[in-house]
Amino acid sequence: MELVDICFNLTSDTFRNDESQVIERARKAGVRYFIIPGSSVTDSEHAVRLCEQYEGTCATAGIHPHQAKEFMDESLDQLREIAAHERVTAIGEAGLDYNRNYSSPNQQKAAFQAQLELAAELALPVFLHQRDAHADFARLLTRIRDRLTRVVTHCFTGTASELDCYIDLDCHIGITGWICDERRGQHLHEIIQRIPANRLMIETDAPYLLPRDLPAKATIPKPKGRRNEPAYLPHILRTVANCRGISEAQAARETTRTAKDFFSIP
Repeated sequence: MELVDICFNLTSDTFRNDESQVIERARKAGVRYFIIPGSSVTDSEHAVRLCEQYEGTCATAGIHPHQAKEFMDESLDQLREIAAHERVTAIGEAGLDYNRNYSSPNQQKAAFQAQLELAAELALPVFLHQRDAHADFARLLTRIRDRLTRVVTHCFTGTASELDCYIDLDCHIGITGWICDERRGQHLHEIIQRIPANRLMIETDAPYLLPRDLPAKATIPKPKGRRNEPAYLPHILRTVANCRGISEAQAARETTRTAKDFFSIP
């Protein structure tokens, strides 16, 4: 089995003491490729350095909506320079997040629009984040969608109508361990069937969103803390396959092929 984790936040400080061991566990579990997203200019630069250190990794260059207040006129030039690196395969993580509003909605919209324009200019895919901001997110994305190459709404947790909107906008969809959460993710079991096979990708969003239903005696033991890691991606794949009524092998082939095509992974 060969899997792609399209969101592994390896720049997180939680991985500093054992990052090589985390990657090795993932590879033993069948995860061969990792997308390391950038959430600020500094974080994007860090993602690139990590890609230079570890094989099978690619990075994105962007400013997360939480950090949108840091967006300045020179930020686009900095991101443009980072995006020129051969291991940078998308612009992002960009988008809107009105759940916590660490940056104001106006700051978020300005940073989001600017990064969409940059992706169009560079003909790079965009790696997007949306939480509790669907109306503004869809409106801004619709305005420029015909000038963008490929779009993924990562960590999708929304409603059926939101999903239909993103599919109509020709977006790819990233599914995380949220689908393994019986409290919040049960609705995904039904609507995941709506995602075309060539639009569906899987991700851990590690170190966040550890699947709640990991068995206590799993092949890779459940962590004592709540830190997620890419080695648990096969568990997410298993749930996705069951919900779609296909074998794990077919789900692995389809999601891996889609991710490789999206991020131009050789």
